[in-house]
Amino acid sequence: MKKTKIVVIGSGAVGATTAYTLMIRNRTDELVLIDANHSKAAGDALDINHGIPFLGTTKLWAGTYEDCKDADIIVITAGAAQREGEPRTELLKRNAMIMDSILTEVVKYNTDGILLLASNPVDVMSYFAWSKTGWPVNRVIGSGTLLDSARFRYLIGNHLNIDPRSVHAHIIGEHGDSELPVWSLANVAGIPLEIEEEHKEDIFSNTVNAAYKIISAKGATYYAIALALDRICTAILKDEGAVLNVSTLLNDYHGISDVYLGVPCIVDRSGVRNVLRLDLSKDELALLKRSADKLKELNATVSR
Repeated sequence: MKKTKIVVIGSGAVGATTAYTLMIRNRTDELVLIDANHSKAAGDALDINHGIPFLGTTKLWAGTYEDCKDADIIVITAGAAQREGEPRTELLKRNAMIMDSILTEVVKYNTDGILLLASNPVDVMSYFAWSKTGWPVNRVIGSGTLLDSARFRYLIGNHLNIDPRSVHAHIIGEHGDSELPVWSLANVAGIPLEIEEEHKEDIFSNTVNAAYKIISAKGATYYAIALALDRICTAILKDEGAVLNVSTLLNDYHGISDVYLGVPCIVDRSGVRNVLRLDLSKDELALLKRSADKLKELNATVSR
């Protein structure tokens, strides 16, 4: 059988933690770390490799863009760090330049893998990557609102004293300030949630502001997003057909087109196999369209 291979570009907090997560869960046969600071990537690789006797047989090394050849998944986490109090969208111009240089190198060595982006603002960077590479849309995926939905489910579970894994609830739209909660479809075992409006507001506020709170406390977020990226990689490599709230190009999704947004998608070995159309309330649909309009404006800025 062909060996599986994941390349992680960016050995900062998110990239290194993602590589560590993939390693301890033994997700792939080969794992490569690439960073502009090769010494940092080499140090992370060496540090993680010292734990192999406790783990398994994954081969991990710090490489170059040539190692993207034959990679099943290329995870891009590289980018300028988000500063305390800084909206993700303000990272746009700096990260677009970084993304452009990365993609130029990636496509020299790989044209049939899957790009998985986590660099912020992730929806705009995903649209940019799709436009830049010309790859089929199903093979250019953003981490989207998968992490936001996990935060949402965690907070709902805490409020109801129910295992978050048993909570079915979605955050959709931008991975950022214009994201929205789909309260109309949130449920436990098919039973709609009975939560007072005041508590709903608190839960969503803590969801949308989670990253700012964590960055204020310790400078960066990386554990949960690493687990989210690991979840997406697993769905791809194991051909699961899992429903995950990733960012993908929408085509007449409730009238929304030509923009990357986080919505529930079926993810398998082909990437995004299908986009699931949620039955949204009138208010939720209005908020989703507002989120789409915001991102379209940002996409236009990058393409100029």
